[in-house]
Amino acid sequence: MFKSGRFVAERLDELTAAQVQPNGVDLTLGTVYEQVESGRIGRDGKTVGERRELEPDDGVYTLDRGGYIVEYGDRVVIPEGHVGFLYPRSSLLRNSCMLDTAVWDAGYEGRGEGLLEVHHPIELEAGARIAQLVLAEAAHEETYEGSYQGENLE
Repeated sequence: MFKSGRFVAERLDELTAAQVQPNGVDLTLGTVYEQVESGRIGRDGKTVGERRELEPDDGVYTLDRGGYIVEYGDRVVIPEGHVGFLYPRSSLLRNSCMLDTAVWDAGYEGRGEGLLEVHHPIELEAGARIAQLVLAEAAHEETYEGSYQGENLE
């Protein structure tokens, strides 16, 4: 069963009232990156390719068609007994953009990242709400302790 937006908000820090939705919490745009080198995913490990941080012009990212890595501006904590799902806000979809994400396991903490697919040029303001985090109750054996634990918190 999915939890209410208020439940999700109580587990996150420093949200605005506009970020709290009936069924989840909106995450904001932190930083945008362009991948400039190849990565590798093997059977026994992974390497994330080098990235170049894009600089916003007066707080606005002007993005051409292509794929970008977005770092969310909000610190997320997925509580014990839950799993997190992140969905794009409909405003992105209505502007020919898609946000691809992965499952967020119980115990994850950090400022996560997603893949922003831009199919038509767009301007995105830093701090704009781009995604909605929802939490569902979930049975699990352990909590997340992978290599992305604590990412982007420093």
